[in-house]
Amino acid sequence: MSEHRATTTWRRQTVSFAYDDYNRGHEVRFGGGQIVPWSGAPEFKGDAERPNPEEAFVASLSTCHMLTFLAIASRKRFTVDSYDDQAVGRMTKNDGGKLWVSHVILRPRVAFGGERKPSAEEIAEMHHLAHENCFIALSVKTDVTVEHE
Repeated sequence: MSEHRATTTWRRQTVSFAYDDYNRGHEVRFGGGQIVPWSGAPEFKGDAERPNPEEAFVASLSTCHMLTFLAIASRKRFTVDSYDDQAVGRMTKNDGGKLWVSHVILRPRVAFGGERKPSAEEIAEMHHLAHENCFIALSVKTDVTVEHE
């Protein structure tokens, strides 16, 4: 149905290529031409001032859930004024001892405007549908939990 592109570019900036020495900074060019500086996570010798793959993974799940939720709310004729999510991803070791993002918790807080307001049950159902239809959540084996008000 669609393709989504990203080009990652890294160049060595250190004399040594020893694990403790080489730079983790790189750039990602997205399909629309935006260039974003990235790094490894600080826990893996990266730059804390740049986004890292683990944070981007959490952000992808969060924003996908939000965009799906907004589409559902709009189709149900509810007006969303704001949506905030402080998502958290947790890395653990799998059965083989490898690190992975095993769990992501989404904590969306949604404010509705307009005359027609959804009930708590309708909000819960919209979050359920958003999770069940989020392209990114459907693409990963990570456990994703939605904790909404």
